[in-house]
Amino acid sequence: MIIGRVRSIVMSATTLERQARNYLSNNVPQIQQHGGDFEIRDVDEAAGTATVAIGGACSGCGIAPMTMKAIERQLPESVDGLEDVEVVRSGGPRAAVMPSKTDEMEEMDEYEDYSPPF
Repeated sequence: MIIGRVRSIVMSATTLERQARNYLSNNVPQIQQHGGDFEIRDVDEAAGTATVAIGGACSGCGIAPMTMKAIERQLPESVDGLEDVEVVRSGGPRAAVMPSKTDEMEEMDEYEDYSPPF
């Protein structure tokens, strides 16, 4: 009985991850088209949360903070079972090229109400 429940939770998290990945691939293709990348880092099916990391050419991009906020807003609206999404910058080989500039841009009010065309 416990094995079936664990399998169900793992499959649900995998399904949420797949749905999130599909949404980003299909609705935010400019991330990859412009040399950026994303990865679904963590999905907590029970809490309805996910963490998405963006990197590559997104790092240091002038509109990366807007893209991050848009994903945080729109992904939960588009994937059943997701209540909250956190978008972070990738680390390691995909780390931000200009993290101090990106941090500064994330604090700018101009990015607060941005609605990209996806």
